[in-house]
Amino acid sequence: MTLIIGHRGASGYRPEHSRAAYELAFALGADAVEPDIVATKDGVLVLRHENEISGTTNVAAHPEFAARKTTKSIDGASLTGWFTEDFTWAELQTLRVVERLPALRQPSTSFDGHGGMVRLRDLMQIIDAASARFNRQLMMIAEIKHATYFASIGLPLDELFAAEVRDWATADNLVIESFEQAVLLRIRARGIPGRLVFLAEREGAPADLVAADGKKARSYADHLTDAGLARLATEVDGVSVDKRLILADPAFVDRAHAAGLIVYTWTLRPENKFLSKPFRVGVPAADWGNWRGEFARIIDTGLDGVFADHPDLAIAALQSVKVGTRK
Repeated sequence: MTLIIGHRGASGYRPEHSRAAYELAFALGADAVEPDIVATKDGVLVLRHENEISGTTNVAAHPEFAARKTTKSIDGASLTGWFTEDFTWAELQTLRVVERLPALRQPSTSFDGHGGMVRLRDLMQIIDAASARFNRQLMMIAEIKHATYFASIGLPLDELFAAEVRDWATADNLVIESFEQAVLLRIRARGIPGRLVFLAEREGAPADLVAADGKKARSYADHLTDAGLARLATEVDGVSVDKRLILADPAFVDRAHAAGLIVYTWTLRPENKFLSKPFRVGVPAADWGNWRGEFARIIDTGLDGVFADHPDLAIAALQSVKVGTRK
């Protein structure tokens, strides 16, 4: 079974990480949704792709917060803007969410300002309500963002996350993922059920390993060799990789499965800008290309879950892949 995971909700149709995006993802048939989890100054876990929020909220339009614009180094990258950890939850509640990709997803901008930021605890309630409505167990694929950075400023995400989900999480409704394996193991050590999935980029190295080992840190590429996959399988339950890796090396899925790992990939998107070249149609970046062809090519590898901004499109592609016809 290939899970269809609403990436930040149905973020192709509504501003990402909004209540509307999450609710729509389930209405469209998603099996799960993926929140990115960051923290506020007062330790509230909120759902944003990054802790820098100028591109996904109207914070820049709030003169009372103008002085909080700053530049920080997050996992080695310099970012300028407004950051969740510089606000209390009460302050963040005054903001409205907006479409992150307005040039590509103009229809979604009509929902700008219609909702506020969502907390992790709010999403748990959304999942429970949707599970009851659709009479099936729906899931959260929770991504822990920038754990090493947040720990360095006194906001340990493993501790905050464990405290938040302890009375809600089961082995059937939760998967926890991160680009930093150490935080996954700390969450498991705190007794939280659910599978652990290691996120791997095509280049670079995990931030937690860079913090500990500097230039000697094991790269993502090293984690994805046969030996690296075997090692991962002794520590986590799965691996999640950029779809470009799957398209370039479809056999990766079988290799990871042979090591005993589940395999997810990100992110299925229909716009030409995000499709690989063979599947683009026309020139405009916002136009939808041959998304069905690319999505089916990826799903046909037999992986266990796909992250999609438009869950209904991923479901349509899944239905078009006939069982037993893997190429």
